[in-house]
Amino acid sequence: MKQLGLYLRTLAYLRPSQGAYFLQRRILPQIQSVVKTVDASVRLGISMLPGISASKSTGDDSHFCFLRQSKCYPSGHVDWACKDMPKLWRYNLHYFDYLHDPRRSHENKCFLIRDWVQHNPPGTEDAWEPYTVSLRIVNWIKFFLLQNVTDSESGGDQWPRLEWMESLYQQASWLEQNIECHILANHYLKNGVALLFAGVYFEGVDADRWLQKGLQILRDELKEQFLADGGHFERSPMYHSICLVDYLDVLNLARKSRAVIPGALADEFRDKVTAALDFLNGICLPDGGIPLFNDSAFGIAPTPHQIFDYAEKMIGYKPPSQSCELVVNTLPSSGYYVCRKAADMIIIDDGPIGPDYQPGHAHCDTLSYELVLDGQRVVVDSGVFDYEPSQERAYARGTRAHNTVMVDGAEQSEIWGVFRVARRARPIKAHINKMGDESVLFQGAHDGYRRLKGKPIHKRQISYDGHRNWVITDELEGAGIHHMESFVHIHPDFTIVESGAHSFRIERCGNVIASVEALSTCRMEIDPGCYFPEFGLSQRNLVLAFSCSGELPLQLSYRIQKATDHYTKTLRHADPLPVTLFPSRGERACNKNL
Repeated sequence: MKQLGLYLRTLAYLRPSQGAYFLQRRILPQIQSVVKTVDASVRLGISMLPGISASKSTGDDSHFCFLRQSKCYPSGHVDWACKDMPKLWRYNLHYFDYLHDPRRSHENKCFLIRDWVQHNPPGTEDAWEPYTVSLRIVNWIKFFLLQNVTDSESGGDQWPRLEWMESLYQQASWLEQNIECHILANHYLKNGVALLFAGVYFEGVDADRWLQKGLQILRDELKEQFLADGGHFERSPMYHSICLVDYLDVLNLARKSRAVIPGALADEFRDKVTAALDFLNGICLPDGGIPLFNDSAFGIAPTPHQIFDYAEKMIGYKPPSQSCELVVNTLPSSGYYVCRKAADMIIIDDGPIGPDYQPGHAHCDTLSYELVLDGQRVVVDSGVFDYEPSQERAYARGTRAHNTVMVDGAEQSEIWGVFRVARRARPIKAHINKMGDESVLFQGAHDGYRRLKGKPIHKRQISYDGHRNWVITDELEGAGIHHMESFVHIHPDFTIVESGAHSFRIERCGNVIASVEALSTCRMEIDPGCYFPEFGLSQRNLVLAFSCSGELPLQLSYRIQKATDHYTKTLRHADPLPVTLFPSRGERACNKNL
């Protein structure tokens, strides 16, 4: 009955069309028929400029490396099924992103295309998932367009080879019949990008139809998926970057293809892309990276620096320079609130967890934040480890993995499975203002705990004095007696040293970076946590956990104070007070779902 309730509360948010397509895919097999063409003719006058190369090695001519896991294929034999590897790893194998890795030889790339065609007929598991097909179509077309192949390199054969062209044509035909209307969001966008690329690359009746379908999806989803403030509606900085690059690729293709992509539509794309670039620039931390809210990790999407360089080549975009003065930025549609001063920054997440009909990449991070001091990430979001039904996945999505408040051990939103959410936290109100005395005040709230007895509402206030003090005040409003916990996740590069009854120092290599002090009566502990900055990478970090119980309204408050140079030097060689860890609680904190 509990599982049935989760299903019903999850399905209630789906669009009717999603439900219909979902049932269709469950009842009927995927359409396997493909067009067998003898003349996959390429449209004349199509070209592209080089895009973004793989920033991380995907391996070499004898092995693949994805998600920090490697697998060899000796003697030229590729195991395309790879049942011993996680599903996302297998997807990466079939994406063919490695065609743009300069560390892999041209001969090897050609071999992999040829071998894939021979061993992956239509309908093959993983290889023919619509999302996988979409990425592969785009990667193959980019590879074919960007290679200046001589007769000797092609062995005197046609370039690209006829059997590759036929396979590519078949994949586009198959994708047209298996668009992911049941998932939508970034999957649907990827389907549209692939159909547009195939429609521009080939010529003929089928290609014209793919082109028009791709254009329709891209135009509709540009309005649907990119919000008024420029942010992507799944509220994942990683997926924002991925989808932004998709549109830059389309604009790249359109530079020499205005006969098939109308100039007015390209201009429409360019305007929205510029707003999305401004958004990305606005949320970047001083180290140049994205915050790790929701499903976000480093090493999947291109870096912001790579994206800005690509955007400058495509549309002449240059990111506005960041001021060293105190700056406040509100991104209300996405729900991000930013305060910067020189190399210090805080970014707060108080937006919806994602689109109601597709919150698959959502975490319980409402009213969480990341804090940077002197350009160093000090308070961090936990990131994401994998997309498997794993213990790490359950932990990363949970409330304990974020710098926010948990009530009575319940999750903010009813996360379950790998990508599902039933009842979810909704922001009630939020704003950030710079005050007359150069201080900053953020206030926000959400209703994620209203399903509990007494209907608690979590309110958070973060004040910054404009110099070195951040005060975080959490309040529960409602009725009854409740237990309240607030977590502060410290980057693995730092240690926590107890410096008093209700205070701790954050240190790195003996240097004091900041102090944290409880300002209300509460229990204060150091727990072990997990930090997942990349897929497949798990690092242990320390978590400050504040807790209190009582009748509502209930308040909990702490201050984070940036260390001064004098304070740092004075305490650099001081003997630390002993640190008290609470193993049983710590095991629950990081391993509650492990």
